[in-house]
Amino acid sequence: MDIQKITTGVTAAAVVGTGTVVGGGALVDNLNDGPAKRQEVQLQEIRKVIREEVRSALKEAWPTSSGPVKGLKLVIPNQKK
Repeated sequence: MDIQKITTGVTAAAVVGTGTVVGGGALVDNLNDGPAKRQEVQLQEIRKVIREEVRSALKEAWPTSSGPVKGLKLVIPNQKK
């Protein structure tokens, strides 16, 4: 056998073996509901980022004081004593 045939045969075997492992991994992933789990994790991460942004926006928009309000006096007209 010459070196080219040996190299080609070994490479072909490696490619077929890798394809089998990858294909088997995808099959097991689908049986374990992997795509749905990854999507749920991704949605949780998006919710976390949105929650942090909304809290930050509310904190920045909320006034630190209510201004010079001293209080209100209740005035009732036509009140008899």
